Amino acid sequence: MSKFVKELLTKEISNRLDGVSDLLVVDVAGLDANKTVEVRRTFRDRNINMLVVKKTLARRACEGTSLGPAFTDIEGSAAVVWGGEDIVDLAKEIVKLHEDKKMPKFTAKGGVMDGEALTADKVVEVSKWPNRAEQLSLLVGQILGPGRTLAAQIKGPGAKLASQVKKLGEGDE
Repeated sequence: MSKFVKELLTKEISNRLDGVSDLLVVDVAGLDANKTVEVRRTFRDRNINMLVVKKTLARRACEGTSLGPAFTDIEGSAAVVWGGEDIVDLAKEIVKLHEDKKMPKFTAKGGVMDGEALTADKVVEVSKWPNRAEQLSLLVGQILGPGRTLAAQIKGPGAKLASQVKKLGEGDE
């Protein structure tokens, strides 16, 4: 490949990854064309992008950015995956595809989250975290919990008093 073509590809990769803060690097070697199309269709439905790259060009394109650590220890073929709601959803999708019996060769090699390199094991660990929607529901529950408890404590004695007054009122008639 000529130097000019390498520069063009490097710029294209850099432009596509512009604004991306988190991504995963996956191994797609061994997937036939039909399985690759199936993976891309699944990703498209979930607003996830996948780009098969030459790792040296991707390393060069991401050099000096927060995505650079993702390509330091990558061996063999690679595809870059980014998008979705957050990095946790992305990791869950990658791990789910790997655990699918139809695509055992689709594995995570690593990635980058907030400028920090991720190993394949760390990607599996991240996939077990709660995603953004789950985190928001946990937070709302923690915020509303004390108020709900206070309301129940205030309402409890009043309800007891009201039932006793009702009982006394029924007894007089």
